[in-house]
Amino acid sequence: MKNTYFTSYFPLLAILLFSLSLSIRVEMTVIELLKNAGIYEGMKEFFSDGGIQLALIVLLLVLFFMVFAALKLIANTINELSLLFFSKESEGDSLKQIRSGSSIYFIGGALSLLSLYSFIGIAAIFLGATITYFVYFVFKISSSMSFIGTVGVILFQVIVWSSMVIGVCYIALKVYNSIMASLPI
Repeated sequence: MKNTYFTSYFPLLAILLFSLSLSIRVEMTVIELLKNAGIYEGMKEFFSDGGIQLALIVLLLVLFFMVFAALKLIANTINELSLLFFSKESEGDSLKQIRSGSSIYFIGGALSLLSLYSFIGIAAIFLGATITYFVYFVFKISSSMSFIGTVGVILFQVIVWSSMVIGVCYIALKVYNSIMASLPI
């Protein structure tokens, strides 16, 4: 049985797995910070330990789910724009060919649960899954494109993602600097 929609739920599961692993790791860090600041004992007067941990996990899971879902939406848009600009075919066969690549992120999400005690491990697994998917994407679409079209897709992807990452880092740095400059020291 070869159904093209068999792996259609993999992106949702991958987002949930990466969100869960990051949520658990951040929750451990937040609880440690709250304990060191002496706030955790005061919170225990209103909630149980399990209630505090559950509330933090759910809040962080929703937050990371939204971030990863937005990244998936942006990535799909960039992939389809690159195919619009550089692909010779117009039937959508390239999109059908890359659909099974979602299993790469699913496997990465499952592996990220093994790296719960390391932010670097989770980030490395996500980065590895992203690079693997990019290579898979280029390999699958290159059969329906010319050499120049394939180079165009690669350059388009690299330029757009680099611009977005550099732009977000620049804005975050500007906000951080303005906050630090406004502190009365």
